[in-house]
Amino acid sequence: MDGVNSLVIAVIGIAMMLSGYFLYSRFLAKKVYKLNAEFKTPAHQFNDGVDYVPTNRYVLWGHHFTSVAGAAPIVGPAVAVIWGWLPAFLWVTIGTVFIAGMHDLGALWASQRNRGQSIGTLSGRYISARGRNLFLVVVFLLLLMVVAAFAVVISNLLVAQPGAVIPTWGALLVALAVGQAIYRFRWNLLAVTAVGVIALYGLIILGNSYPISLPESTFGLAPNGVWIIVLFLYAGIASLLPVWVLLQPRDYINGVQLFIGLGILYGATMFATPTIVAPAINTNLPEGTPSMIPLLFVTIACGAISGFHGTVASGTTSKQLDRETDARFVGYFGAVGEGLLALGAIIATTAGFQTLAQWEDVYASFNDNPVGNFVEGGGAIVNAGLGIPVDLSATILATMAVLFAATTMDTGVRLMRFVVQEIGELAKIRIGVIAATVIVIVIGGGLTFSQGADGSGGMLIWPLFGTTNQLLASLTMGIIVVMLMRKRRPFLPVLIPMAFVLVMSSWAAVVQVFSFFNGGEWLLFSINVVIIFAAVWVLAECIMSMKRALSGKKEPEDDVALTAEEKLPLR
Repeated sequence: MDGVNSLVIAVIGIAMMLSGYFLYSRFLAKKVYKLNAEFKTPAHQFNDGVDYVPTNRYVLWGHHFTSVAGAAPIVGPAVAVIWGWLPAFLWVTIGTVFIAGMHDLGALWASQRNRGQSIGTLSGRYISARGRNLFLVVVFLLLLMVVAAFAVVISNLLVAQPGAVIPTWGALLVALAVGQAIYRFRWNLLAVTAVGVIALYGLIILGNSYPISLPESTFGLAPNGVWIIVLFLYAGIASLLPVWVLLQPRDYINGVQLFIGLGILYGATMFATPTIVAPAINTNLPEGTPSMIPLLFVTIACGAISGFHGTVASGTTSKQLDRETDARFVGYFGAVGEGLLALGAIIATTAGFQTLAQWEDVYASFNDNPVGNFVEGGGAIVNAGLGIPVDLSATILATMAVLFAATTMDTGVRLMRFVVQEIGELAKIRIGVIAATVIVIVIGGGLTFSQGADGSGGMLIWPLFGTTNQLLASLTMGIIVVMLMRKRRPFLPVLIPMAFVLVMSSWAAVVQVFSFFNGGEWLLFSINVVIIFAAVWVLAECIMSMKRALSGKKEPEDDVALTAEEKLPLR
């Protein structure tokens, strides 16, 4: 299957994911989750104008999609193609249709039916109090990895691609203006979207013409360190603002921008029809490359299935859902959008090079510069297919990666603040919003700078992300299964994927434990042991909860109707 035209896998992949949305998600919505348009969502029940805000489903889709996407659906596939393009392609497409979409929609539904509570809190109700405590440990560590590592990824991109600096920070001004236009002035959404996207791409062209590089040393800090500090300050402030002021509009515009960016990449693929030079199954792996099974299934997390999505869906998105039926578009189609990004990353990193020898030279070692490979390969395809200059093509793709990583980082800070407050409640300590945010920034920033002023410590515990993320996804699906069992609804569409993800992620975690032990990486070894212990305990509690759910009485439905005023459509 070597030498396949990239357009073929693009068409097959897109067709599979869209079929999943139009067919499978409809089955999930009607038969499994039984979404009810009349149900009074938490956004209406607890509307406070800050966290609980009824939101147009297209705007909310943009917020959710960009919050969960980040750089991970680029990084994971860009690393995993070292085993060959076919395994990565199959995991991304099948995973998106049958696991990721179901998981994201399910987490959103579960939170809706429980006053917008986080998946960590739901573990206390549907599993046990002990399960909740251990669940929060896993969630906290996962968010810490995301916040610290994405700060490093973004800072490295801003240093490597100085043309992305102006559009990255200029996008904040665009988002603020969009938020005011939509919520304060009630302007037409389509018109505001068009102006916002034009402004954003104008900033990309401006940034490419006027790249900005920081001095080699600022108060003793390298450029990477300066950008990391700025990013943490920004994320802290953004997490404190009402969601409609910055987070929602910025994520929405970024979501539209990403689909335009994907349109550019897929459009270039259609015109250039580059051949995939990477092997379908790579039998000439570089030394040090781990086994594909089970590592493939944790290397590609976002883009196939991700526990982080459940944290976002139940942490912020569920508090903004206007109609419960909107969950299908926001949750499932949000996963489809991420799958399309992952598929684009596979194409860019396997068909964006001229020869197999060039590709093997780029992939001479495992996990080496995956984002750079995406930008380089994707830029070459865009240049060949659409004639856009190579430097501008690279700036477009780099800006896309930076903006999505930034949206995930600040959403991560907001979610981590919620977790800190939940932990405080368990310890009988009331932690205010500002205090919790400061704690998050201090812990995240402390980890990031723990290995030096260049911020390299941010990647210190990143090797644990894949396994932790997938273990969290399986535990989230476990909660959904318990809920479905209590309501006597079909649960096999959730239970079967849960079992598969659990087996693969547990297997990968054990492989990593031995690897860390043999390599003398005691911090990673210790944290991994804690994560495995917590996951196994929560799983045991979850299985007992499933048995109780099957033997207990059917749980009554909890539908609460919207008022006539609440049924009015949002513009």
